[in-house]
Amino acid sequence: MAEAARKQRSAAAPRPVRCIVKLGGAAITNKGELESIDEESLRSACAQLRRAMSDGTSPEKVMGMDWSRRPGDPADPVVDAEGFAGMAGLGLDSNFVVVHGAGSFGHFQASRSGVHKGGLHSTLVKAGFVATRISVTSLNQEIVRALAREGIPSVGISPFACGWSTRQRNVESADASQIIESLHAGFVPVLHGDAVLDELLDCTILSGDVIIRHLAQLLSPKYVVFLTDVHGVYDRPPTDPNAVLLKEIEVDDNGGWSIVKPALQGNRNGVEISVAAHDTTGGMETKILEAAAIARLGVDVYITKVDTEHSLRALKGDVNASSDDWLGTVIRSAK
Repeated sequence: MAEAARKQRSAAAPRPVRCIVKLGGAAITNKGELESIDEESLRSACAQLRRAMSDGTSPEKVMGMDWSRRPGDPADPVVDAEGFAGMAGLGLDSNFVVVHGAGSFGHFQASRSGVHKGGLHSTLVKAGFVATRISVTSLNQEIVRALAREGIPSVGISPFACGWSTRQRNVESADASQIIESLHAGFVPVLHGDAVLDELLDCTILSGDVIIRHLAQLLSPKYVVFLTDVHGVYDRPPTDPNAVLLKEIEVDDNGGWSIVKPALQGNRNGVEISVAAHDTTGGMETKILEAAAIARLGVDVYITKVDTEHSLRALKGDVNASSDDWLGTVIRSAK
């Protein structure tokens, strides 16, 4: 599979991907409300992505690409066909990949039916598989539409539909040809955590964080950004008043990691993890482990809060871990 991936990359990808962005489910949805999008956070994330992609020649007026009528709209959408036809280009570096979590979409359906545990012989699990995919693909469409309204040429890509599968929850097959071809054509692929088939369990949940690690291995981005609902990785749940933001973490060749900044009393290298009861993907624990795996590839990972000046700098790749004016966590190789 690795050899096939290398052939795909050399044949289709014109240049290295600049950035893979993870839109955390907790950052763009209201996790306490079933299938509820945090419209303001999503709008801000999409606007910041556009600013990060701008090459300085993009028009001041955003030329939206969502030409569909939304429920409640008083009139049909206005399409500036002549404006698009007269543009020499979009003025955007679209060599980005977006992956989003499910948040309040999908997790409820998966946890109630046990899709993440497998067993398609169960009618409940089979129904839950269908329900989970309906939920996560509906969120994917809304995120693609939000990006399109910012003039970003985005296309939704579902891992299940592309043939991604697992074996005992570990990725077994990951066909990225459609992703690479979309990048080659100037589109921004938008993937999501998904319900997929598993060779031993019948089915399971493939998280967006795991997807990002495999894409980083294949596409060799310059950097990876995780946008979350908190400023980064803390030494304990951030709701704890004594929680300390870990500014810089280094990962060695064996996957072991150490906290570089700040220097913690007692040389504490552990991080206490809390995972919501309905979260079937491992929450922050999975995020840290996958970020560490990406860092071992020599790719810097930035974790920061959505809808802040810090998230914009991360998306632009303008991060200096030694500076105190950026709030977030940098995870990088110790090499």
